Amino acid sequence: MSLEIILVFVIIGVTILLFATEFLPIDKIAFLIIVSLVLLGLTTPEEAISGFSSPATITILMLMILSIGLEENGVIDLLTQSIKRLKILPMILMVPAFMLVSASISSFISTTAVVVIFIKIIAQLSEKYNFSAPKLLMPISFAGILGGSCTLMGTSTNLLVNSVAKKLGAEPFSFFEFTLYGVVLLAVGIVFMSFASRWLPNTNTDELAETYLDNSFLFTLTVKEDSKWIGKPISDAKFYKNPDIKIIKLIRDDIVNTTPGPNTTLRANDQLVLLSDVKAYASISKQDFRLSSEGEIEITDPIENKENKDSTYDYIELLILPGSEFIDKSFNEIKSLLYNVAIPLGIQNRLQFKKGLRFNLPKIIKNTNLQAGDKLLLKANKNEISHLYSLDNTVVLRHHDEDYHINPYKRAISLIALIMVIGLAATNVLTILASTLTGVALLLVTDCINLSKIYKKVNWQIIFLLAGMIPLGIAMHNSGTDMWVSERLLDLLMGQNHIIMLGVLFGITMLMSGFISNNATAVIVTPIAITLAAGLDLPAKPFILAVMFAANFSFFTPMGYQTNTLIYGTGAYRFKHFVIIGGLLSIILLVVGTLLLSTML
Repeated sequence: MSLEIILVFVIIGVTILLFATEFLPIDKIAFLIIVSLVLLGLTTPEEAISGFSSPATITILMLMILSIGLEENGVIDLLTQSIKRLKILPMILMVPAFMLVSASISSFISTTAVVVIFIKIIAQLSEKYNFSAPKLLMPISFAGILGGSCTLMGTSTNLLVNSVAKKLGAEPFSFFEFTLYGVVLLAVGIVFMSFASRWLPNTNTDELAETYLDNSFLFTLTVKEDSKWIGKPISDAKFYKNPDIKIIKLIRDDIVNTTPGPNTTLRANDQLVLLSDVKAYASISKQDFRLSSEGEIEITDPIENKENKDSTYDYIELLILPGSEFIDKSFNEIKSLLYNVAIPLGIQNRLQFKKGLRFNLPKIIKNTNLQAGDKLLLKANKNEISHLYSLDNTVVLRHHDEDYHINPYKRAISLIALIMVIGLAATNVLTILASTLTGVALLLVTDCINLSKIYKKVNWQIIFLLAGMIPLGIAMHNSGTDMWVSERLLDLLMGQNHIIMLGVLFGITMLMSGFISNNATAVIVTPIAITLAAGLDLPAKPFILAVMFAANFSFFTPMGYQTNTLIYGTGAYRFKHFVIIGGLLSIILLVVGTLLLSTML
């Protein structure tokens, strides 16, 4: 083993450790990879930065812009209204129907965006029609992953594997070349989850609302010294009789009254701890009360001190994902991170809504640091909201904007752009890169997207991740690491059937993708797969497809794929649900996928 190979293994080992522990943000890890490869002489400087100009990176960027255009112009809302019609189906048919729709849309639109929409729809429908949402959420997440694996533009992993393979001399895939295999694997997943869903949690409507549909947050209002309510009973305040606002306690001179009666007289600097939804909270007059964070520390409002005093505000619900800078931060630390951008008003987490803890909210929030799956309620100036979309590893779940209107013309153009991109790429009239560039150009010319907003909403972490991982694949090839690993595998599996070797590659890739980035897994394993195929004197495509499918199939951990993290964050599932049900699905797909791809040998 040469020194260069050892150095590549060290970089890969450190990268996997950093991804698994989330010690650093993924974009920072990617940048450090680029620098390491140059300083250690494993790539030339030009090769180290080649990921930024890679067709896969630019294509994924264009697809992100297209997805943002679809969401902003109401195409996603149009799909939402159509999906809601599935509520008339019985549960035995609703699971496969929702999975089929989720998979179909995810084949062409960001899987994460699709699942976010489904979470909202299912939560609303389950409350109204009294069925168990957890029996649908995991199936639609898994279906989104499976559906994204059916086309070349379905996931960034597919595009990345195709790009890396092409650079290593393999024949590139066409748009629908492996769709048939993907559809078979999807069908297996739908059948399995339709039966397995009966063992998913059976959450009733009330528990569901408290878990992830509930829009209630904790607020603390301090009575201003010049308030007109001083000396008057609480019951005189307009919000007292609002059924969506519950007074949890009154704090006066550090004395806590957990049962303030309607005749309790208000005094200056009294602090009222309220549990309220966003709409009800927004109706409270701020002329007589000022907002405090936890009944002790007043939140100063930096965004109200800006020049535009007449600016209007919106309330934003922000879901925290793994890797976010907000994780393990206290409420006061969050205020500092968001200074001049937005005001944090409340935190909602799963502990907050467990039975018996609801009335200890102030203590819980004060002593709880934010974790993945928690939600933040923010107040932001309309002019500053775009900054929230640029926050890494977060998702804007709800944007409470009463003035939001859909432009039918822009919605039609956005839908046409999507269909055009798919049509041009699928018929090979243009490459997928050229077709996505054309689609974005159409949105720009017709003023359907605003680049100044796009710059803030694009997930640049993914772009940097791709740019950093692509040269790592080049370094593996330059140093002969891929050849060395494939030779060890050949020695280990000497005399075994080729199907066994294909299955081992599929299994190793799937296992890695459960704990580190799908894209990182794909870049590391793809060169090995191509070299292994060459060593066996077999066609490379089945081995490349094994990596492509397996890197996407992260079902057995909630951190394996972003959509799994989203549904895990709702609190509807425990880790064991992914290990058992997702693990069984992974094993079945490993066997079926290996047998399917072996027909290409």
